[in-house]
Amino acid sequence: LVAAAAVAVFLYMGVAAVGQSMGSALSQTPQAPNDNPTTPAKVALGKLLFWDPLLSGPQDVACASCHHPQNGYAEDRDLSLGVTAIGLGKTRHQAPGSTIPIVKRNSPTVLNIAFNGSDLSGSYDPATAPMFWDMRVKSLEKQALEPLKAHEEMRGNTYPEDAALAKVVAKLRANAEYRRLFAGAFGGKQPVSAENLGRAISAFERTLLANNSPFDRYMRGDRSAMTEEQVSGMKRFESVGCVKCHSGPMFSDYKLHVMGIPDNPALPASDDGAEKTYAFRTPTLRNLNFTAPYEHNGMFPTLSAVVGFYEDASGGRSRNPKVSSEKLDPLLLELKDFDEEDVDLVEFLRALSDDKFDRTIPERVPSGLPVGGKIQ
Repeated sequence: LVAAAAVAVFLYMGVAAVGQSMGSALSQTPQAPNDNPTTPAKVALGKLLFWDPLLSGPQDVACASCHHPQNGYAEDRDLSLGVTAIGLGKTRHQAPGSTIPIVKRNSPTVLNIAFNGSDLSGSYDPATAPMFWDMRVKSLEKQALEPLKAHEEMRGNTYPEDAALAKVVAKLRANAEYRRLFAGAFGGKQPVSAENLGRAISAFERTLLANNSPFDRYMRGDRSAMTEEQVSGMKRFESVGCVKCHSGPMFSDYKLHVMGIPDNPALPASDDGAEKTYAFRTPTLRNLNFTAPYEHNGMFPTLSAVVGFYEDASGGRSRNPKVSSEKLDPLLLELKDFDEEDVDLVEFLRALSDDKFDRTIPERVPSGLPVGGKIQ
């Protein structure tokens, strides 16, 4: 019994040591900003808005078109297709004669997006949480409105960018059911506003949680939650240097890094990232089982391919001819012993996924349009 207790203490200390370097289990309850407390009425309204193509210019695409629960609230294609496109995920294709360009970046999952900005201790400020691959917007409330203004995502050719939010709000105000739902969620003399639109969508997105992965359960004390290979991979994840950027409960430092990822050949021009530096935000590693392909432009179809990329990058090799080796993030050179065939490391990455997330879809939306847009 004494020996068994000693082993248990040793295992606990080992887990704690990894947690100090890597991060801890995700919280069960996300924070909301002070000016947008989460309420059932906001969440219910936000869910309808998330699925309603009324928010798009041509009224044929919704938030859910590219963030569908079938694909982990991401998309199983490298680059998204917005307005005028038809189908879901890999089957999605542009309508004949469409002049709308392809979206230039991969559609990231909104699962656990409520925890964006988390530091190593799990602390974050939801009012300033970084969003998008280039971190151009802070807070989920502001992020929720950006696709409505984007030409290739939800605006199309219907109206100019500076009029987009006003046009969407006007459509919502013209709908009696939305007027009632906004009044119930927000009150006030003019509850249907762009600000409240962002608040409602973000309130719903904060309920999209997948925070009980094998890793989370393991870190909470369930020693059987991860396999021996996954535990071994967790140690490898730390020893090879992944934790230098993929740290904290969301496995991201929420910083910009120049990695030299190759451009997607489907794009007409090179994507030069944040402030034209070829820097992109460190992505979360949560729920990778459901969100392939990977990186900002979906250039890597498998986790092994991602590991293989970092094997090259750790040697100072850029795979993007627009990015010289000298411009690569110095942290890449601190990585060591990477191996594309590292099965244990990949198995650990799979242990960061939780498949018990909300997949429910509304039967209808107040506009009466097809739920989710033209995704059938």
